[in-house]
Amino acid sequence: MKVIIDTDVWSEALRKSKGGDTPSAQVRELGELLEDGRVQMVGLIRMEILCGIRDEKRFEKLKKAVAAFPDRELDTEVFETAAAMFNRCRAKGIQGSMADFVLCACSTLWGMPILTKDKDFNRYQRHLPIKLHTPR
Repeated sequence: MKVIIDTDVWSEALRKSKGGDTPSAQVRELGELLEDGRVQMVGLIRMEILCGIRDEKRFEKLKKAVAAFPDRELDTEVFETAAAMFNRCRAKGIQGSMADFVLCACSTLWGMPILTKDKDFNRYQRHLPIKLHTPR
């Protein structure tokens, strides 16, 4: 089964590739998922990964690196489901970003878990039928 990788995991993995601190369990798990060919890219995550890179050469290098992971199309059902999930959580006093709820909708509709370091997804999971991928 493929796994949706949240931006925070990608960001750490791309920073760690330069060396430094020990990678998190999620980044180590990303390595395993990459080896197994089980990574599902979402266009919104691709955009978040690439946003804010000032150096054009670095941008192009990163763009080329993530091009290896094709996007799964986001259709109207994904966005309508994301909106309903946003509304459901907000009614329970839980705030979240639009991007988070798009990932929640993808997880639910596609039957794929999300690999994330973001604790907000644990709160969403109490009210939404999302799946989270736990590092081994």
